[in-house]
Amino acid sequence: MAKAEPISGLNAQASTYENACIIARTKINELYSWQECVNQPYALRELHNLRIAAKRLRYTLEIFADFLPAECQSAHTELVQLQEELGQVHDSDVMIALLRLCLTSQEGAINKQALQKEQKKQAKSFLPPDLIPTLLDTNVAPDAAQRYGLEQLLSRTEQEREKHYQEFYQHWQDLQEQDFQQRVLAILDHSQTSP
Repeated sequence: MAKAEPISGLNAQASTYENACIIARTKINELYSWQECVNQPYALRELHNLRIAAKRLRYTLEIFADFLPAECQSAHTELVQLQEELGQVHDSDVMIALLRLCLTSQEGAINKQALQKEQKKQAKSFLPPDLIPTLLDTNVAPDAAQRYGLEQLLSRTEQEREKHYQEFYQHWQDLQEQDFQQRVLAILDHSQTSP
């Protein structure tokens, strides 16, 4: 998981309103620091980090809703949708990784070296490390019908993942056409100059 960007410019003497605007500006910039991965459908970690950045901005807008301009509510709605879309992509990615790992470990005469290589590869992924040995247990192999079912589930999950990614991608493109980042920053900047 990506670290949150440090927030500079906070002032203990400033109002909650002013500090909330500073935090929200930092969080929208953090969100857009991940925008390069949007055009990379299989940049799994980066898309997950984009989701986390959307969540951080969303929660910032929620926590400070009483202090930020009401116009931030429309941004909040978009962020909820983005977070859900990216969550579906991530859930699919996890399921695909689990299914592939399970099917790979059950392909019959897997040699120990290949199995260890797969374990190291998956250990660097977002799968829980304690789950990997269970999936790689060659003593628990599915029968032909179960294996066929797992392969079908993998295929269907890959198709669903593509659909989820396309929904997210289209939504992101719509936000770009609306100049979402600049719109939110303008709301925050305008609110800073308002009495």
